[in-house]
Amino acid sequence: MKKIERLTIAYREKKVGTLSLTPDNRLCAFEYDRGWLNEGFSISPLELPLRAGVYVAKPEPFRGAFGIFEDSLPDGYGRYLLHKALLREGVNDSNLSALDRLSLVGSGGMGALTYQPETSLTKGEDIRDFDMLQEKALEVLREQQDTDAGLLLYNSGNSGGARPKAIFSDAEGHWLVKFRHIYDPQDIGKQEYHYNEVARRCGITVPDFKLINGRYFTTRRFDLTPLGERLHTATAGGLLCVSLSTPVLDYGNLLALTGYLTQDVDAVEEMYRRMVFNYLTDNKDDHCKNFSFYVEDDNQGHFGWHLAPAYDLTLCSEGYNGEHATSVNGTGHPTLRDMIAVGTKINMKERRCLELYEEVKTGCGDLLLNRIEE
Repeated sequence: MKKIERLTIAYREKKVGTLSLTPDNRLCAFEYDRGWLNEGFSISPLELPLRAGVYVAKPEPFRGAFGIFEDSLPDGYGRYLLHKALLREGVNDSNLSALDRLSLVGSGGMGALTYQPETSLTKGEDIRDFDMLQEKALEVLREQQDTDAGLLLYNSGNSGGARPKAIFSDAEGHWLVKFRHIYDPQDIGKQEYHYNEVARRCGITVPDFKLINGRYFTTRRFDLTPLGERLHTATAGGLLCVSLSTPVLDYGNLLALTGYLTQDVDAVEEMYRRMVFNYLTDNKDDHCKNFSFYVEDDNQGHFGWHLAPAYDLTLCSEGYNGEHATSVNGTGHPTLRDMIAVGTKINMKERRCLELYEEVKTGCGDLLLNRIEE
């Protein structure tokens, strides 16, 4: 595999900037294109503000890479498939730089950013036999075979997360279908379907969803418009430069980030609802990559950040060493006072915090699995 020295980063075929390595090959360096500085937007407001000059990434937490580009890389299931697929090509992925990995993503990642030159693995074919994909995914995860790793990676669209996935489009739009991992219960799809029903009842925005074959949870992609136009998306982890492997995030950070990016009171209140929902329903998989934002333009050159719909809502009682990935007011066992505290710290009214808490608690119904000390 040819080593990549420089990448051109684009958004809807417009050049955003150039990514390269520092002379010691340890850190990434990024510079916005002059044209993008005049007409574009900051792709990561905290890490890469829209101004001229060269940005150099920090050594940690992404091994010298920028958080916003780390978002484009597959993780969990996708990273495992990439490892297996590259081994079949005689490539040890531990020797790849951040640029090499982004080149493998090319134009096939989630969101709107693309990377050139693109390094192609053996392309697969689009498969709509979801029972077959489920079977092949379990075989590869159990290390019974790795022949289909490339095929599964191709169908996953480089999506993130731990569970097997595939992307597809039909007459109704663009979708992501999720499969069972070897450690998941047989009814995991129905379980996630029910969690999304209840979340919507709690006033939380979730993408359209459905069950395929009565068991595969399927959700509409929020990184694409109905017409298939790509939207720039970023996770909280990518924007705040927080690693998935080191859960240090607090909901206070998420509320502040939401307010800063969106300047939208409703979006902040929605994030508050998600905090309450995740704790009451025992969804401890509330890590930094399970909260996202996207950019939308008004076709007049004005770009604005919005809170993306909620996703990966399901029962996860194990979490990280038995704890939530994201704390509330510095604790993984918050009281109602802690929940109110993170709200009032960003100027939410205490009365409104209580109203939101009660609305979510009432809406949880049979998913009210945890009691918060009130």
